[in-house]
Amino acid sequence: MKLLAKIIVAVIANAIALFAAATYISGFELEGGIEQVVGIALVLTALNFFLKPVLTLVLGPVIILTLGLGLLLVNALILYILDILSKNLTIETIPALLYATILVGVVNFVFHLATK
Repeated sequence: MKLLAKIIVAVIANAIALFAAATYISGFELEGGIEQVVGIALVLTALNFFLKPVLTLVLGPVIILTLGLGLLLVNALILYILDILSKNLTIETIPALLYATILVGVVNFVFHLATK
């Protein structure tokens, strides 16, 4: 039951991060109501849970050589894949992708600190 609660909180944190990115970052557009935002946050949580460890393992040497900054590349790839998978999310420019990556990464970092 503890895992289910953690997943629900992760979905809520990702929904807040996506909504904040759509509000404050130009070029990052999120369409639809709260149901669509929660659906996109659920997909983002699933990508973070399943795909992020694989990408981190594959890009491990890059992450080590860049002293951890390669994790931004991993998070940007996750958001780019989310953009491809979702019709309600549009990331128009590379700077919008990078700013959204930083914002979502900070929110997820705070979430992981709060749940430990």
